[in-house]
Amino acid sequence: NRRHKKDANILEIPSIPNPFPELCCSPFASVLSASLLPKATSRKKQVVKVYSEDDTSRALEVPSDITARDLCQLLILKNHYIDDHCWTLFEQLTHTGLGRAIEDHELVMEVQSNWGMEEESRLYFRKYYAKYEFFKNPVSFFPDHMMSFSSETSAAISHSGILQIFLNSSTYPEIHGFLYAKEQGRKSWKKLYFFLRRSGLYFSTKGTSKEPRHLQFFCEFSNSDMYMSLAGKKISGSPTNYGFCFKPNKSGGSRDVKQLCADDEQSRTCWMTAVRLLKYGMQLYQNYMQPYQGRSGCSPLNMTPMRSISENSLVAMDFSGHRSRIIENPTEALSVAVEEGLTWRRRGCLRLNSHGSPTAMPNIGMSIHRSQSWFHHKISRDEAQRLILQHGLVDGVFLVRDSQSNPKTFVLSLSHGLKIKHFQIVPLEDDGKLFYTLDDGHTRFTDLIQLVEFYQLNKGVLPCKLKHYCARIAV
Repeated sequence: NRRHKKDANILEIPSIPNPFPELCCSPFASVLSASLLPKATSRKKQVVKVYSEDDTSRALEVPSDITARDLCQLLILKNHYIDDHCWTLFEQLTHTGLGRAIEDHELVMEVQSNWGMEEESRLYFRKYYAKYEFFKNPVSFFPDHMMSFSSETSAAISHSGILQIFLNSSTYPEIHGFLYAKEQGRKSWKKLYFFLRRSGLYFSTKGTSKEPRHLQFFCEFSNSDMYMSLAGKKISGSPTNYGFCFKPNKSGGSRDVKQLCADDEQSRTCWMTAVRLLKYGMQLYQNYMQPYQGRSGCSPLNMTPMRSISENSLVAMDFSGHRSRIIENPTEALSVAVEEGLTWRRRGCLRLNSHGSPTAMPNIGMSIHRSQSWFHHKISRDEAQRLILQHGLVDGVFLVRDSQSNPKTFVLSLSHGLKIKHFQIVPLEDDGKLFYTLDDGHTRFTDLIQLVEFYQLNKGVLPCKLKHYCARIAV
């Protein structure tokens, strides 16, 4: 009875409200409220394998929603490369000899999810100088004979205005011209007249007629990716080496690929650039503008990297006399810089002998170039062309290689006007000294590094200056 009475008194005590109810626990409740727990992230991690030009590879654990640009930035940081906004992720289908530059905004995992089980596919990390070159130099990408405009568009339109029509206008410039198309299920190719419009790609069944009754639908692009043929005639048996194709994202195999072939590189470049602009539109322009966002003084379609304030405050100085002076003439500043470089190289080619006096290294000019990124030892002409093509046919893309026809000479392979040209570098001997020349001895250089640096500053006998070199980087 006493115990019962005691329990009754306890029950009669009024309950005090708990100011921290979330700290109370019951056998059926968690210790902490779910609202206080950190939310689990929904970003899953996946492993992606990336290759470089020398076939070295690197596996990276990245978020499943990483874009191609973000993956390139990650590789740039990990390898301590200089970010010049030309690094690009490539998709290469080895079995079919196809490849394409993945757009900066595309999701890497989505690209990999479209790979078929029978395909040997890889991701490559390299520089691609032609990625946004059509924004800077549209004249080379859109020849007048391949374009026509609607009646409401003015006939006298500039090339920068063409880009505005591609990006902003509801009307689309019509691209037209002859292409070779591979017939479905056959090995034969047929030359047809094609038209590119917003609704897709069409060909005429009657010559060059563009009447609706003569136009037949070929393919559309929303659910397809465009690839360049890297193998030329070897795999597909195409009439020329300027092939490209459209491959559906969820393809059932090579039978669904629509293969085309152009007569020359300018025609192929125009078709592929126009399809990119048609498919992605303003997204391409935003990708191009992203590295320069927030910089003042940048014109929309003539974008060049801005110099920093510290760079703009630099001046050329001459310290050769008793008193230093500012060099105001740009030509004089350039000649002084070249002379200083040559003086530095002459000093670098000297070595102290056993008595402590400098002696010249006799064979320094014959091997000093082998450590340079632009030099490729014993690669063929076809390999050189393939390497330059993969880096983009922009004026000034170059490499130096050994000559296969003459073992004592070298070859400068250079891109200009959407073509790859080859110039022989000939060694000359004069008074026991070895020189290198591109113009039959009129301009002589003590080594290949001096030659390359000269033509990076001067056009000389070349069609353009040397701007971008092709390098076999490692990841």
